Formats: sequence, structure tokens, C-alpha cells
Amino acid sequence: MRSKLENYKSFVEKKSQLISGDGFKPIRIPDFLYPFQKYLTDWAIRRGRDAIFAECGMGKTPMQLAWAENILRKTNKPVLILTPIAVGFQTEKEGEKFGIECHRSRDGKVYPITITNYERLHYFNRNDFSGIVADESSAIKHFTGKRQKYTTEFMKKIRYRLLCSATPAPNDYVELGTSSEALGQLGYMDMLSMFFRTKDGAMHRTWGLGQKYFFKAHAKDQFWRWVCSWARAIRLPSDLGFKDDRFILPPLDIEETTIKTDFIPDGFLLPVPSVTMSEERQELRATVEERCKIAAGKVIDTGEPAVVWCHLNTEGDLLEKLIPDAEQISGSNTEEEKEEKLIGFSKGDIRVLITKPKIGGWGMNWQHCAHMTVFPSHSFESYYQSVRRCWRFGQTRPVKVDIITTEGQEGIIRNLKRKEKQAEEMYKLIVREMKNILNIKSIVDFKTKEEIPSWL
Repeated sequence: MRSKLENYKSFVEKKSQLISGDGFKPIRIPDFLYPFQKYLTDWAIRRGRDAIFAECGMGKTPMQLAWAENILRKTNKPVLILTPIAVGFQTEKEGEKFGIECHRSRDGKVYPITITNYERLHYFNRNDFSGIVADESSAIKHFTGKRQKYTTEFMKKIRYRLLCSATPAPNDYVELGTSSEALGQLGYMDMLSMFFRTKDGAMHRTWGLGQKYFFKAHAKDQFWRWVCSWARAIRLPSDLGFKDDRFILPPLDIEETTIKTDFIPDGFLLPVPSVTMSEERQELRATVEERCKIAAGKVIDTGEPAVVWCHLNTEGDLLEKLIPDAEQISGSNTEEEKEEKLIGFSKGDIRVLITKPKIGGWGMNWQHCAHMTVFPSHSFESYYQSVRRCWRFGQTRPVKVDIITTEGQEGIIRNLKRKEKQAEEMYKLIVREMKNILNIKSIVDFKTKEEIPSWL
């Protein structure tokens, strides 16, 4: 009877999608990691194929380097680390700092621990690697369909996989399916069919075309339990039961400057707030000069480093003319030129950097900078990533964010605030389920060694 009960429990566990990975006992957990980082690294190595969703500045780079070193030692086969443009430079420097040898590769040359940009993945053969790390993995979903599919397929054939990101899906639960599929967990559509329904109860392949998905009845808790079976999400060490001592952020000062305009959308006789996306774009183009002059005025005479975020080429070109000591990174720049300028700003060789969030908004550590200007858009992730380049753990000064908007863009600001609440809700749910599963109640001392019973 007991045997039948155990078999049934095993059957239920498999059906609940809570079993994953085939990792191993870590060979070396470096002393340079903080206790909570040691815990996360140990967990990821033992699981084999999982994700670490940790807030900006919590040390994802040293954790992934330690993970890669363990995979390399275990398999004696190279490990590949994928990063956004210029982040590979930071990763290589972190490797030097912590004594883990790693090298960037631009042309497909393989090192024991190889670092390359997502854009250069096609130069490599997945059969050369035993493990792969996707740094800033939430960027994958922003690639074009062809590149996203290629990146996911490349990863799915490699045994050991680690995703690292601060924003797995800042305001949309179903986007977690991108991470799940890359890790070899449930496929994107399988995840949707298991946990979600459409408004009319039917499942249709129309996501991205206006179709919305909702949790099935009683599926919400099961969904978060499933996510916690392959991911750990933390915004502070205390989310895992550790002390927050060195991870307290300085103040964030957000100031909105609203431009009053007489913009009249097509088809109207009098000025009215923009409602549709088309009207918003019309107003943005009509106010380029005024918005750029205000943004430039915020940074010209400060003498301090600053980032000026924009979205349109016309904005970037005008800002570069208005700010004498600024450098612009645009889509027309080569990958080498983009990387050179991003690194130049990181080193302090460039005082003011003008760029778009989709170019410079991923993975860069700019704690030397405490001021930025932002032209808002409907993308909360874009805004979040832009702010977090500077307002991240390790920043010692208050960070000033100047949001420059127009009267007609009130809807954009409301939308951003709504998405911010959704993002907070998502993290709270992941952390809640994670704490329930791990039974986290108090501070954990990772230094304490415990013998694990053989039956576990």
C-alpha cells in the first residue's frame, strides 16, 4: 500500500511540473560571493537548468561566473556566456577581479569560458559547449522572431543552462513562458494551455495581436509554484532570509516636466489629449524640438555624467547638436561603434551619453552616473531598465530622473504607473510562493554545514 502511495505522489509531482534539471553537487562555491549569492549559485548548480531573477546590482555576474566555472570543472568542456552589447566587457573585467578566467570572442573562437554578444551567437557551434548562461535573458523576447527562435533553439540543445535577469516579465505573467521554453521546461504554448485561458475560454495562437490570456480558475497559486520550481526571484537578500546590510538603495528623485502644447491631432479642430497610438506619435514628432531643448537644458551645465534617453532618430540627432560634449549611439552605428561608446561612458571618457533604451538599456553598470532624462513610452520594462542602469545596488548618491512629457501623454504616464503596480505584484507573488516552498522564516546562515540525508 505504501509503495502505491509513493508511486502516486511521484506521479502527481511529475504532472505538476515541479521536477526539473539534472545538476550536481557544486565543486567550488567561491568565498567572494555574499551568503545569499552562495545560496543561489549552489541551488542553480544542483538544479542544472534554472533562472536567477535578481534585482540590478545584486551580483548576477559573479554568480554566473561561479556557475560557469563549476560546469567547466565538472564536464571539462567549455561554457558560453551570452550578453548584450558591451556587457561582455564588464563580465570579462569581473572575471579578472574574482580570479575566474574568461574571454570575449567576436568571431566564434572558443575559450574554456567564452563570452559573446547575443548578436554574434551565429558564429558558434552549440556542440562545443556543455553549459550556457543567458545574461539579461529578458532581452531575448525583444529580438526579432528569427533571432529569438535561433537563440532559444541554440540553448535547448545544451545540457546545463542558466538565465540571469532583473526583469523576467515586469508586467506580463505569460512572458515567463519565454524563459521556461529556453530552459527546457514547459513550452510557451504548453504553459498557456496549462495555466491560462482566453476571455471566451478557448485557446488561440493570437498572442501579440490583441488576444489576452487570464489565469484559469484556481490556477494562479499552481502557476507560481511551478515558476518557483525553476526560478528564484529576489529584490533584497531578505527575500531569501538573509541580511540586507549592504543592499540599501539611495533615494530616487523623479521630477516630471510637462510641456503645454497646442497640438491638434488629425481630424480635430481644437487641441485635445492624445488617445490613440497614432495621435501620440503625431504629438511626439510635433514637439521634438521643445522636448529636446528642455532635456538638453537639464544636463548641459551640470558638469556631471548624465544619460539622455530617447526613442526617435530625430530626437537623438537634435540632442547631439544641443549638448556640446555628448555622444550619441544610434541604430546606424556598427556593433563595434556601439560597444566602444558604451564602454567609453562606463569609463568616464564620455560625459553625456544619448541613446535609446533598446540599445543601451540592458546590463550596463553606471553607478558613476546619478542623473538621466527620459522621454516616456508605454514600455514599463524600457523605463525600468533605463533607470536601473544608474539606480542600482552599489550606487552611493541619490539618483535624479527627469521625465519630460507633454499634456497629451498623460495616458502614457498612467499606463506606466499601472504597469509598475503589476510588476510589484508579480515579484510579491513569486517571493511569497518561494518563501512558502522553502519555508523561509528567519535569517539563514549559509556558512552552517548540514549533512543531507541519503533519502533526500
